[in-house]
Amino acid sequence: MLAPLSHKIQRALQAAQGMYHRLVLLVGESGSGKTAVLREVAEVLGTSVVNVNLEISRALLDLTSRQRTLRLPGILGQIADKAQATVFLDNLEILFDNHLQQDPLRLLQSIARNRTVVASWNGKMHSDRLVYAESGHPEYRCYARVDALIVNMDGTSSLDAAWGIGAYT
Repeated sequence: MLAPLSHKIQRALQAAQGMYHRLVLLVGESGSGKTAVLREVAEVLGTSVVNVNLEISRALLDLTSRQRTLRLPGILGQIADKAQATVFLDNLEILFDNHLQQDPLRLLQSIARNRTVVASWNGKMHSDRLVYAESGHPEYRCYARVDALIVNMDGTSSLDAAWGIGAYT
């Protein structure tokens, strides 16, 4: 299963080059193997995967709650700047922390404006909506319109319709 997903991500990376936000999301439930797929593609491209939780936690450690909220977008941008042309991000849960008062998808889109970003998304696509957490959960997010290319761990992708395979757009 890794090889087909790896190929879909590589095709999505090529397609993302023409997009305003060059963002590819690898969407799947917790434990579905997103990290292994990201590592495989990153290795093929000669780069590594950034553990966002670890990097941002380190950077926020000595900041007040208000400073954390204000500086998080810049810190995420700096993390992306350190990476190569294509940035692979995993373990994004910290971006959903309500205390940080951020919109995780918008944060990812902002850093994907000037570089290509592949990020794991711990959730699912449901009825053409990108979902994180369950309804009622404090970190629940649901996006109806997503300016990103989606590759699902089940093998479907937002590019499939363009290729005549018949998945969602």
